[in-house]
Amino acid sequence: MTTDLTIRPDETAVYALGGLGEIGKNTYGIEYGDEIIVVDAGVKFPEDDLLGIDYVIPDYTYLKENKDKIKALVITHGHEDHIGAIHFFLNAVNVPVYAGPLAIALIKNKLDEHGLLNSTELHEINEDTVLKFDKMSVEFFRTTHSIPDTFGVAVHTPSGTIVETGDFKFDLTPTTKQPPNLQKMARIGSEGVLLLMSDSTNAERPEFSKSERWVGKTIDKLFNEIDGRIIFATFASNMSRIQMATKAAIEHGRKIAIFGRSMESAVTNGLALGYLDIPEDMLVDAHEINRLPPEEVLIMSTGSQGEPMAALARIANGTHRQISIQPNDTVIFSSSPIPGNTQSVNRVINELEEAGANVIHGKINNIHASGHGGQEEQKLMLSLMKPKFFMPIHGEYRMLKVHEGLGHDIGIPEENTFVLDNGDVLAVSPDEARVAGHIPAQDTYVDGNGIGDVGTAVLRDRQMLSEDGLVVVVATIDLKNKEITAGPDILSRGFIYMRESEDLINEGRKVIFHAILSAMHEPTANEHIIRNAVVSQLQRFLFEQTKRRPLILPMFIMI
Repeated sequence: MTTDLTIRPDETAVYALGGLGEIGKNTYGIEYGDEIIVVDAGVKFPEDDLLGIDYVIPDYTYLKENKDKIKALVITHGHEDHIGAIHFFLNAVNVPVYAGPLAIALIKNKLDEHGLLNSTELHEINEDTVLKFDKMSVEFFRTTHSIPDTFGVAVHTPSGTIVETGDFKFDLTPTTKQPPNLQKMARIGSEGVLLLMSDSTNAERPEFSKSERWVGKTIDKLFNEIDGRIIFATFASNMSRIQMATKAAIEHGRKIAIFGRSMESAVTNGLALGYLDIPEDMLVDAHEINRLPPEEVLIMSTGSQGEPMAALARIANGTHRQISIQPNDTVIFSSSPIPGNTQSVNRVINELEEAGANVIHGKINNIHASGHGGQEEQKLMLSLMKPKFFMPIHGEYRMLKVHEGLGHDIGIPEENTFVLDNGDVLAVSPDEARVAGHIPAQDTYVDGNGIGDVGTAVLRDRQMLSEDGLVVVVATIDLKNKEITAGPDILSRGFIYMRESEDLINEGRKVIFHAILSAMHEPTANEHIIRNAVVSQLQRFLFEQTKRRPLILPMFIMI
């Protein structure tokens, strides 16, 4: 891996530290000369195989090495895969942050929690904002997504205009009253776009995505039909869905209770910014809902992704202090599972059903519309922008490849499209685009307070522990006199039940005894050599006997 880049003076360097070949971790750099504009600072939530990992964030090595060049961090919108790593980012490189009203509110909450609010320069932007620097300038265009204040970014460089769409769909009847600005997109396209970087999430769907208003009709219908309590679970950031549910509740005479810290924060921010319209007398405290008739209650809850500590999961498993499932309760999941969360969501649904609730979820019930455009919208964006070069972003590899094909369908030559990996640097000039090198862009794992201190070796040990358990070997060794003065003993955790495996334990002790004696009599014998001999021979023995490979941990007292 190298940072030796071959960028000519007439070229702009474009790269992703996250967001290519994956959903999440969106962080993109646009660099000309001694200026860098960074777009988004996202986080990725770990897959099941990343045992114990809380978050995955980008490797900021290159940005730290070039921090004096960074002029701004611009944010497309307030979802976690675009702002979730901002406190890690700002700890690495403290630069001015530019974001829309809702994203600013969410960022402030995050920075305040991590003690960075007073040391961060925050600027609220809107669609008409233009940022001007010595060599580059940045303008914004409004798009629609599943959160208000969503923008695409156009970075004007001496090489040409680079457009990063952010997450988008073309919802022409949005409930947020923030329609996509097709005229501005067309104007940017007509003035000339050198490179388009466009959202690939739904590239496999040959459709024009459904409008939020379509979901609103389904919600109204459900509220009209349901007699008991309604528990409504959705993303806390989805103001449209929260507004539709609370509006339906008000129209049907239901009081509204908010559960979950992120949902409480979302409602507070939504009311303050004017995205939500909920009369104060319709909001009730948690302890009041049990005194109301079931048909007069709406519970807005976090946990639509099956998060084990969210309110909905605790309601489902009976550990919530204030709510338990009652007969005739209806739970509405107004979201679709993020990749990797399907199993967790299904577990919560099963627990809710077992507790007696009626659960409404899935595409068949028409209670969710994606915030990302399908193929028809992606082709529309390509047609509006008319880029010379095209780089699909924000998607797993197969999504990027399908999106690249859509670019070919609308007339972009194959040699002008680039499906890249995180860290690949694309150098673009008015006449050419080429891969000009690679910068560090490995995943950085966050585990508790540790950032980057858990690597593949630790994860491999955790995998072994989770699958085959642990065997601890204890012995006291007199290396000088080449004697074993105590032990060896074997302790098992998660490997075998020792009381029922006496023969295996005794045979294992013999293997260890001979391994130590043999290693001690080598001319260069030391603790390291003895440890390796024990691990090697005991692992071979245990695999022959059990076909399992536990993690073996020798603990020797050397005298």
